[in-house]
Amino acid sequence: MEKNSPRKIKKIEMPHTYIIIFFVVLFASILTYIVPSGYFQVRETSYEDLSGNVKTRTVPIPGTFQYETNDSGKPVRNGIELFAEGGGIGVTNYAFEGLVSGSKWGSAVGVIAFILIIGGAFGIVMKTGAIEAAIMAVIKKSRKTEILIIPVLFILFSLGGALFGMGEQAMVFIMIIAPLMVALKYDAVTAVMVTYVATQIGFGTSPMNPFSCMIAQGIAGVPILSGALFRWIMWSFFTILGIVYTMIYSRNIRKNPTHSPSYESDAYFREDMEAKKNIAVKLELGHILVLLIFGLTMVWIIWGVITRSYYIPEIATQFFVMGMIAGIIGVIFKLNGMKMNDIARSFMKGSSNLLAPALVVGFAKGIVLVLGGDNPAVPSVLNTVLHHAGKALSDFPTTLSAWSMYLFQSVFNFFVVSGSGQAALTMPIMAPLAEMIGVTKQVAVLAFQLGDGFTNLIVPTSGALIGALAAARIDWLKWVKFQLKFQLILFICASIIIILAVMIGFK
Repeated sequence: MEKNSPRKIKKIEMPHTYIIIFFVVLFASILTYIVPSGYFQVRETSYEDLSGNVKTRTVPIPGTFQYETNDSGKPVRNGIELFAEGGGIGVTNYAFEGLVSGSKWGSAVGVIAFILIIGGAFGIVMKTGAIEAAIMAVIKKSRKTEILIIPVLFILFSLGGALFGMGEQAMVFIMIIAPLMVALKYDAVTAVMVTYVATQIGFGTSPMNPFSCMIAQGIAGVPILSGALFRWIMWSFFTILGIVYTMIYSRNIRKNPTHSPSYESDAYFREDMEAKKNIAVKLELGHILVLLIFGLTMVWIIWGVITRSYYIPEIATQFFVMGMIAGIIGVIFKLNGMKMNDIARSFMKGSSNLLAPALVVGFAKGIVLVLGGDNPAVPSVLNTVLHHAGKALSDFPTTLSAWSMYLFQSVFNFFVVSGSGQAALTMPIMAPLAEMIGVTKQVAVLAFQLGDGFTNLIVPTSGALIGALAAARIDWLKWVKFQLKFQLILFICASIIIILAVMIGFK
């Protein structure tokens, strides 16, 4: 070898999301040998949703925590087996058991089906070519006003998160907006910021989110929709903060596109748009009808969530109907040369594109199952952690205790990503704890909201986040590297909000 020959620097490959989850499962399994299992007595609590329907949740009763004990009365550590038979939970069973756990109303199997149906339905819409035609039309008509696209989209998606708990649905729009942003010389990261990130800012600061704020208020015994003025002001602040941060970032990317974390993966969108640049893409009647069906479906979903309490089963079916109608329009108008079998092929292709995030939902649920599950009445490590966290928080000074609630909810969100599930587990403990330390229950709800909402932007156990990144073709670790700075800003601002709420006695 010549002395002056350049040495090849080995590029370190960052671990995949599945690998990260696997190591978390191993860590969780070790905890089962160290931390005793415990459980709470439970009760049914009722609350009203936006449409006035009475809902019930099974929640733990504060002060009833007990360890699972053996015959001699000592706490039991249920060290998990490596492999379990008969449908049990072992370390190596986490993948399958996680994928088939839950019900159609939530994690994991319901969310997995939801993601795959969304992907399939949108695969049909993409096949019609209506989205590409619309993108080209937007680019032509927005050359002088394109800078307004970022704030307008951010506000709309933030309102979606605030008004009807929009989250997973954002991945559908990313499939449209990512190529648009790349075509406008921005990047896919910008697309995720104005869609998914915006929804979670709205989700975490909303005065009326039916899947987070309202459930938490109902369980905590706080009047539904109370504290709305404070929360709308908070929503406005964080939405403006998100817009400013996104616009500064996108402006810098326009100046130097290679600085984008998604520059390499954006090549997919750049090459696709470049290939179609010289092709005359005309917005035909068929395209307009497909776009109209898409718009009407969004209106139908918003109406259903707000007035009829639609959730995963209904919303998934609404997207499925949209896909079928779009496919039929595509065949009738021969859009992109579509034939009847193309509807099925496009559905399959679209579903396969979102298979990775669908699997994340199941694998992440496996972490909770290894810890014993999230049922407060069944002995688990998770219940023991929740109990001791509550006890520890009560020993701090008032303001620090309130802030620590926010910190705890942020960390707990890694294990229980579902907003409604986290509210049902933690609020019965945190609400009375808040009164005990001298702050209002409303502050406890606020700490839950902010902790749950903002960490949805970074935890790898969130199927919605991984789905959004998959739609934008962004690796999770690259996203984390970009997101850390913004996450720190959100954390500092949220901490200030919590402290302010304590100072004013927020009720």
